[in-house]
Amino acid sequence: MALQFTGIDPNTEHEGSPTVWVDNETREIVIQGWRPDAALLSEIIDTEWAPGHAKGIPDPEAVVRIPARMVPILRKACDDAERQ
Repeated sequence: MALQFTGIDPNTEHEGSPTVWVDNETREIVIQGWRPDAALLSEIIDTEWAPGHAKGIPDPEAVVRIPARMVPILRKACDDAERQ
């Protein structure tokens, strides 16, 4: 795995901040974020978001939250992943 740092939450202090990387080998975007609170997680687990797909979060997947102020960082990660 060859991770390329893309950006970190601009309002970060010292640790535990949402961060974005691009895996240069797989062209995947890797995101560190906050765990959702129980209410949001419950809504995700109990709602069928896409017709034909099971409710809930499959075992190998996770949900994280990141602030909207990181949208420019996500755009850059998407552009970087496509250029690989």
